[in-house]
Amino acid sequence: MTRMLRFMPQLLLLISSALVGWGVLGLVEYGFPAVSLGLQHPNFPRGTQFLHFFAILVTGAVFLMGYYLRWSGTPFATVTMYAVLATLCFVETVDFGAFGGGTRRFIPMTIEYCLYVGLSVYLLRSPAMHQRFSSGPSAPDPQEAP
Repeated sequence: MTRMLRFMPQLLLLISSALVGWGVLGLVEYGFPAVSLGLQHPNFPRGTQFLHFFAILVTGAVFLMGYYLRWSGTPFATVTMYAVLATLCFVETVDFGAFGGGTRRFIPMTIEYCLYVGLSVYLLRSPAMHQRFSSGPSAPDPQEAP
């Protein structure tokens, strides 16, 4: 288990890089429909398509930028973006038929939610993440007087 945990930061970087790439490609296809990459879901309204790919892009970018800048707010910002993606996943699955029909469509959604929970726990509880983000810039404390 500790061997796997050693590679988690690199895995998070890989996942976040993939999210950025997926988000960029989805937004390119959204903005230029002639560029058909097959990323757009035919059941999703255009606004949902845009939010879907924009949220994916922002989620990946928040973690990547926060990781490289050692921003102390990165774990919380990333977990917040996971919550945004989970909310979009719920709407897309329940209202717009993502992952097919019937009760089986909830299996991929459940797997996605478990991934978000697992990554969130790691970001918030892991000594490696605490160490990475404790030595960087942080937001000013609103309780401190100037």
